[in-house]
Amino acid sequence: MKTLVVYTSQTGFTKRYAKWLSDEMKADMYDLKEVQKKDKSFYSEYEIIVYAGWAMASKVVKANWFLKKAAGWKDKKLAIICVGGCPGDAPECEAMMKTVLTEEQNSYIKAFYCQGGFNYDKMNTASKLAMKMFIGSLKKKPDEKSQTMAEMITKGYDISDVKYIQPVVDYLRGENV
Repeated sequence: MKTLVVYTSQTGFTKRYAKWLSDEMKADMYDLKEVQKKDKSFYSEYEIIVYAGWAMASKVVKANWFLKKAAGWKDKKLAIICVGGCPGDAPECEAMMKTVLTEEQNSYIKAFYCQGGFNYDKMNTASKLAMKMFIGSLKKKPDEKSQTMAEMITKGYDISDVKYIQPVVDYLRGENV
């Protein structure tokens, strides 16, 4: 099935996941900037469309582009991937993923989370400021998990792994759904 993977990435983690997924699915892969201006006919040749964006402030960055288009693609298999710095089992991550899609969107789009990391050298100023505020809120929490997470984020890290795309691949191929 002809597959399109569209992504936006600030620090490289989301691009890495888009590449891993496009390699596995033998998909066409484009940066969001390349496809935003394409006309409707460009998308008509694809049976599967995946959008991968990164997490910021409990949202998937630039997901609105995909979600607006997806309303007209209900005849296709659709997925959205959120790449973030929290481990996938973190309560904050699980809570955020419940809000990525509306109830209606959940009927025709499947949402996935892939853990990435933090690379401060590649972050823009706004992202760095947002992360400082997030770290401050984590440091105020008394639990050990929040303290460990705050320490990790302060230094930067990479917890991405190709294995996290497997649920996406299984869904797109209709396996283990």
